[in-house]
Amino acid sequence: MDWRFLLICVIVFLLLFFIQVIVRAKNPIKRMLISMTKGVATLFAVNIIGIFTGVTLPISLLSLAIAAVIGIPGVTAMLILNAFL
Repeated sequence: MDWRFLLICVIVFLLLFFIQVIVRAKNPIKRMLISMTKGVATLFAVNIIGIFTGVTLPISLLSLAIAAVIGIPGVTAMLILNAFL
């Protein structure tokens, strides 16, 4: 199985999950902004902690977009994919 296909499937699944969470939220815009902030903050925290652990993620437009759109699960998925690839 091609790793890009697996990555696309994971991203689509996480996006659908994120959309479902937003639809059920009482304040979807506020919740979305908080989730985006948490995702980007987590990406930066991983890189700061990476000084001690040696585990870092490159900060690029793609990684920032994944962290902002998907949030913490997106950063976790990038860490898992980084460990296996």
